[in-house]
Amino acid sequence: MDSLVFDSQDLEETEDFLCRAYARMTIGSSTPENSRARIRRDAMPSVTVDELDLGFDMSYAVTPLGRICLCMVHEGTVQDHVFQGVRDSFGPGDMVLFAPPDLPYAGRICTARYNITMLDSALLDQVAATGPKPVLEPVRLTGHRPYSPAAARRLKSTIVHLRDHVLADPDIAAEPLIASTAGQLLAANVLAAFPNTARTDPTAQDRNDAHSTTLRRAVAHIEDHAHQPLTVAEIAAACHVTVRALQYAFRRHLDTTPLAYLRRVRLAHAHQELRAADPEGDRTVADIAARWGFAHPGRFAALYREVYGTSPSSTLRG
Repeated sequence: MDSLVFDSQDLEETEDFLCRAYARMTIGSSTPENSRARIRRDAMPSVTVDELDLGFDMSYAVTPLGRICLCMVHEGTVQDHVFQGVRDSFGPGDMVLFAPPDLPYAGRICTARYNITMLDSALLDQVAATGPKPVLEPVRLTGHRPYSPAAARRLKSTIVHLRDHVLADPDIAAEPLIASTAGQLLAANVLAAFPNTARTDPTAQDRNDAHSTTLRRAVAHIEDHAHQPLTVAEIAAACHVTVRALQYAFRRHLDTTPLAYLRRVRLAHAHQELRAADPEGDRTVADIAARWGFAHPGRFAALYREVYGTSPSSTLRG
């Protein structure tokens, strides 16, 4: 759970920083004497979220990052961005896949303020694995533009939530359940936003496996391991079914998803801790919520009131 801030007007310093923060690259500018770069990075395992403000035009040529790299433009433009088979330009409001993990890319940043979010490709497999057997072909994104403006908006909202309500507080980001849930939420929204190789519809075998026994096994596994970081793929593997079968079982029998059920179980644990806590002690609602994977106090309070009919602070006060 790291944070760092870079601010320099020296082009060589900026290139050195970018090489260390991303991958080996070369940058250039027609105005090297006026080339201020400001960058803030917040990170947790498997995910980094960077806000960049370049007050000049900068060309770039970057070697493969080895990670999924998303770009969200706030102001300015990215011109002549190229990687294998693609040439495109981006402006304010655009959300794009900057490049696949294994390909180099190049282009020009034109006095822009933008967000770069990077995540490990393995996160996609955690939410879209094909079954209990090892995945022979990892899930890949196959397009650099989202399916639709609505899909792009949902992904942007997820990134903003991650930046402002998880990574902004190192203590929150350090909570294992929050880091695990946030990474899976980001990966799921990336898959929902971009064309990809994951198969989401259940097969005939998946439908056969989505019986009540699978659900009971999944519920038992969730309730036994709710205090640990859990992925959908791990729950499916424990039940010896595919992720699709697991998701279909929860939808068929409980009209919910595995992660939504996990959140409900963790909410119940938070409720128990609030009831057991000493009202005069140093435990806070935010502390207990974060311990059980809830990063946003306001959303936690709203969910808690919806289920228990009172506020978490009232429960803590006894």
